[in-house]
Amino acid sequence: MRIALSSALILAGIAGAQADTAKDPSGTWLTEDGRAKIRLDRCGPAQTNVCGKVVWLKVPNTDAGAPRTDLKNPDPKKRSRPIIGLQLIDGLKPDEAKFSGEIYNADEGKTYQVSLERESGNELSVTGCLLKVLCGSQTWTKVPDVNQQAAVVTPEAAAKPAPKPAAKPAAPAAKVDKSAE
Repeated sequence: MRIALSSALILAGIAGAQADTAKDPSGTWLTEDGRAKIRLDRCGPAQTNVCGKVVWLKVPNTDAGAPRTDLKNPDPKKRSRPIIGLQLIDGLKPDEAKFSGEIYNADEGKTYQVSLERESGNELSVTGCLLKVLCGSQTWTKVPDVNQQAAVVTPEAAAKPAPKPAAKPAAPAAKVDKSAE
């Protein structure tokens, strides 16, 4: 009897872990418009919540070549924060087959209610709401993990010629002994 109960508990634990893995949104996701990649990871107590930050931007720099910053943030002290590395999602909690909480939209400087739910292995449904009545959703696509943003070369930098290597000093010329002539 004890062995059967232990086996049943182990199998239930395995089934629960598989179900949790199926809904786990961890990974790097390309937004529906293709403008950003967001890295989602488990966080919080016992890694039960989900957090997310920007790890890539299609256009990471301004026209002047500076990194894009959180310009629309209502807190003036936060407007100089770079968008790459910015925490947009902090501590979404599990809610049945999805994770729910808040997401920060740096394009508007506003925070919305959000839920994330895996549609498949490669698709994540992201639903955001303002006042729980004005809602919109999009599908993010799973992409390979990104370690860092690639450097962007501005047209001005691309037009500059590469610096020339420093010239090596010439070897001293051999002295000719004119006295022997």
